[in-house]
Amino acid sequence: MTDFASRVVRWQQAHGRNSLPWQNTRDPYRVWLSEIMLQQTQVTTVLDYYARFLARFPDVAALATAGLDDVLALWSGLGYYSRARNMHRCAQDVVALHGGQFPRNAAVLQTLPGIGRSTAAAIASFCFGERVAILDGNVKRVLTRFLGFGDDLAVGANERALWDRATQLLPADDLVDAMPRYTQGLMDLGATVCLTRKPNCLLCPVQPLCVAQREGAPESYPVKTRKLKRTAQSLWLLQARTADGAVWLHKRPTPGVWAGLFCLPVFDSAEQLSASVPARLHGHLRDGNAFLHVLTHKDLHLHPVLLDVTKPQVLSGDGAWFEAAQWPQLGLPAPVRKLLANG
Repeated sequence: MTDFASRVVRWQQAHGRNSLPWQNTRDPYRVWLSEIMLQQTQVTTVLDYYARFLARFPDVAALATAGLDDVLALWSGLGYYSRARNMHRCAQDVVALHGGQFPRNAAVLQTLPGIGRSTAAAIASFCFGERVAILDGNVKRVLTRFLGFGDDLAVGANERALWDRATQLLPADDLVDAMPRYTQGLMDLGATVCLTRKPNCLLCPVQPLCVAQREGAPESYPVKTRKLKRTAQSLWLLQARTADGAVWLHKRPTPGVWAGLFCLPVFDSAEQLSASVPARLHGHLRDGNAFLHVLTHKDLHLHPVLLDVTKPQVLSGDGAWFEAAQWPQLGLPAPVRKLLANG
């Protein structure tokens, strides 16, 4: 085992996170579920969703046979909904193509929907002790600092070179026990010690070997020049409702924002919204309070327009009324759920 790997393994055992609900298991379904949920999402947010998913879908067969709407409903509020759609497809493929058993190596795992190279490696490492490297955002930060790897990761060849270096650092012995501990250790270091800003170098087990720490410039790693540009978009939402709490919803098209979710009808302008409503109801439209919803790379300026009707009536060809007891069970975008809950 390399000195780097042995230090990470020992540190994780003594100081790492060892009590999360998806740890201390070799069940690939549970590990896979956590890995998908943790993509772009904080551990504290995932905890409740993870418990609810396991209660509703205790194994891959249960998830595979569920309806997509049921999956999206449980996912509602977690964001990045393509993860939920791919997760559902992946469960179906595991059942249909692999007899309900997750493949035991990263190369085959990577052929399943929604499982990229790093996620496949995490599952194979945690569950089967395979000697494969992960390279998510946190781990890139740890390794580039440790190695002094200053090449631009926006260049594909440089990222592939970092994969090679990451593989060279892996444990070489006792893989069944060492690989899960090592893989978790890298994740824990990136999440709790080797932070983006003001890393806690004095607490780091590899600090004596770290090039970036020796240079006194850990925050200059990793290097990635190409950044996604933030954009902004204004949307108008038709919030039609009855006195007894029924709301008018439709299912969003795929692809697009909130694809596949139930949603208030969405329009690019107030004029488009007004034109979609029967003329006899125009006098009942009134503006609600506009608010901002922030996505990873886009700001959505949302403008609800309220429409109170005395009885359910058809407002458009692709929507339907959902009673007050029905709509909370649907897969809804987080800002729409909040808007409806606030009445």
